[in-house]
Amino acid sequence: MEYRRLSNEAYLFDGVKEQHFSSKDLRVIRSLIETQNLYSAAIREIGTKLENLNDEFRYTKDRNPIHQIKSRVKAPRSIMKKLHKRGLEMSVESARKNLTDIAGVRVICPYMHDIYLIARLLTSQADIGLIRRSDYIENPKPNGYRSLHLIVTIPVFLSERTEIVSVEVQIRTIAMDFWASLEHELAYKFLNNKPEEVSEELKECAEVIANTDSRMQHLFNRIHHGALVE
Repeated sequence: MEYRRLSNEAYLFDGVKEQHFSSKDLRVIRSLIETQNLYSAAIREIGTKLENLNDEFRYTKDRNPIHQIKSRVKAPRSIMKKLHKRGLEMSVESARKNLTDIAGVRVICPYMHDIYLIARLLTSQADIGLIRRSDYIENPKPNGYRSLHLIVTIPVFLSERTEIVSVEVQIRTIAMDFWASLEHELAYKFLNNKPEEVSEELKECAEVIANTDSRMQHLFNRIHHGALVE
């Protein structure tokens, strides 16, 4: 699992004293670092659950329903930018209250059915709370984007308290991730002002990829049920 470490932000402010910043600024900095550590801990908790499921399938089913797990915690600049865009108070407390994607985990699966399998197994665990489920596979976004998004909560046990932390979990196939990565890169180059013909072609590519996903799933099902095994 790929973790985004806190060392960059924490190292920059390591040993900061009041003479370098005002007491108020120092409290904000420490609060940001503490919050990022909290969300990183939540990611590790989710990651461990996913890795345990994947290991179980490896030894009991001789296959892995998870191809790769990626994760990230939003940088303070991104958090504040999103709060500003929504017209919300610019504070750590406001971010924790209003943003559900500060911590993000992306699960990449080989096959479409694995997406729903992993979602079901994860959300059925006793300490996982499901806040929202958005199925962009059954109902793709207008640009062709496909993925299953879950907003879940998980307890993080600290030395003196337990915090309930929200995490966004995106689950998609290898093919969906391939399309989304390249679409994001192209969108960035056009600064969200893509020509209509480019948008249409990207959408067509998404349809081709979705069809390929369906065919690969069908092929897996046939092999799994022994229809193609000699």
